[in-house]
Amino acid sequence: MRYVKLLKENFKDFFENLKKFGEVHAPVKRGNSFSFAKVDSPSEVALKYNRTILPPKKYFIKPFEEVLKIKVGKGYEPLVEEPKSLILLGLHACDINALKILDSIYLDEPPDDYYQIRRTATVIIGISCEPDDYCFCKSMGADYAWTGFDLFLHELDNSYLIRIGSSRGEVMIESMKNVISEPTKEDFIKLRDIELKRSRMFKKALNTSLLPDIVDSLYESDVWVKFSDKCVSCGSCNLVCPTCRCYDVTEKVELNLKEGVRVRRWDSCFIRSHALVAGGLNFRPTRLDRFRHRYNCKSSIEPRTNSPFCVGCGRCSAFCPAGIDHVDVLNAIWGLT
Repeated sequence: MRYVKLLKENFKDFFENLKKFGEVHAPVKRGNSFSFAKVDSPSEVALKYNRTILPPKKYFIKPFEEVLKIKVGKGYEPLVEEPKSLILLGLHACDINALKILDSIYLDEPPDDYYQIRRTATVIIGISCEPDDYCFCKSMGADYAWTGFDLFLHELDNSYLIRIGSSRGEVMIESMKNVISEPTKEDFIKLRDIELKRSRMFKKALNTSLLPDIVDSLYESDVWVKFSDKCVSCGSCNLVCPTCRCYDVTEKVELNLKEGVRVRRWDSCFIRSHALVAGGLNFRPTRLDRFRHRYNCKSSIEPRTNSPFCVGCGRCSAFCPAGIDHVDVLNAIWGLT
């Protein structure tokens, strides 16, 4: 892994160089929250942020999109999307690790064409961060991104150490020789000290030992009832989760009865209709059933990445209108609270 150094006074030039490779999107402040959006200048970018409401998955799995064109009586035609070069600047390590989980699903055989086109055309640039009261990515092993990015910016005092994570990242850095330099031994000592300090800043911890088995085995625990009684089944935790990936598919036909479209949209396993099948059978008819299911899903292991489906970003807790904390629920199941 190669490192280069970028002085903060050169960040504007770095940003302008990024624009040569695609449309730049980065976290911006929206009231008291943050959101990934298109940016045209560094002054719009909020690199010191805790979390965006919607994770970067919105760029690869759209909340609502038309996927097939229907010609009644003749069949279906795919709605082909032209690839658009995109630079996603400022992803935290947990969100990069979440994208790796989505990759393992959407790029597996057969790959999802829509996801693959967008993913291939997107440059991922990570940024170091500090945990807040909701972060538990360290417990999930997602607080550091080893792979899954093109460039990763580690903030030092007056500069960034940039890790180059791909050949595409190498090409980009080669085009920025006028704004980058070689790091010194002192820079790496600063990086070491900052990473040690960051590791000690985590306030929230989840006991992940045997977690998938514990959650599955204690299916009848009263803890599920206690917390599910507070849940309002709004599905917010699913929508803000960087690894939730369930979607619903519907079709609509125009009034001329000759053509229409097939659409897919994000779905939530907390919504009663999610497990409803033909004939009226519902595999998870109660809120308690759905509550247990989600925690079971998030605590299980994705076999291709060998990592949990949860990356500990804290969004589900931070944005839950009922104030349910993901870590509190699972630690209670463990009998730790």
